[in-house]
Amino acid sequence: METVPHILPAIRSTFGLSAGACAALAAVLAAVGCSMVSNSQNAEGVRMFDQAYYQGAMQKFMQAIQSDPNNPDAYYNLARTYHQLAKLHSQPADYQQAESYYHQCLDRDPNRTDCYRALAVMLNEQGRSTDAYRLLEGWVARNPSAADPKIELARLYDEAGNQDAAKHQLIDAVTADPTNARALAALGKLREDSGETAQALANYQRSLQLNPNQPQLASRVVTLSTPQVPLVTPPGGTRVVTSPATPLR
Repeated sequence: METVPHILPAIRSTFGLSAGACAALAAVLAAVGCSMVSNSQNAEGVRMFDQAYYQGAMQKFMQAIQSDPNNPDAYYNLARTYHQLAKLHSQPADYQQAESYYHQCLDRDPNRTDCYRALAVMLNEQGRSTDAYRLLEGWVARNPSAADPKIELARLYDEAGNQDAAKHQLIDAVTADPTNARALAALGKLREDSGETAQALANYQRSLQLNPNQPQLASRVVTLSTPQVPLVTPPGGTRVVTSPATPLR
């Protein structure tokens, strides 16, 4: 969306600005207008995507990019739409388009977590796990003090069954950012799965302190904090529950 030349005299006379200042103000106003239009088109595309109207969504995201070529949301959502079509129809061209738009999103928002995650998942779907690891390892290397890149790399390791490597990344993430609730929750999950209950509980509790809006995590804390009722097998062979550790009320 370009600045409309005929509004410049009106702006100049209204605000008493010099020609240069007037042009700068007009450019700012035009940019704001373009951004608002782009965001509206992007939001409409998201609604269409959620209704599985993918062709309509694609058109809206393309319009959003035309209105504001620097809108990373529109590139991400257009990539997501091509990715969905690729999964539905197994067309290589759709995967190629999705990959291109994911990268264009990252060009405009270099640390966008959901975009890195989606692109890594797509690369794995195509049997390109080496590329997926390279993508996230590069993100980690460029942001050594950030937690999110390490969390996403840990997630990739965990999904591949390499829990030790995943735990290493999450410990690094918590070291880099001790107040990152996501890293603490993910580390707690790995520790719970490996039988490190006390450490898992401590990680969960700290994560909840930082972000109380995690109902599933709160449920795990209750479960891990509740004394387990032992089962006893008497001589007759029937297993019975002994008295609970605390009286029932």
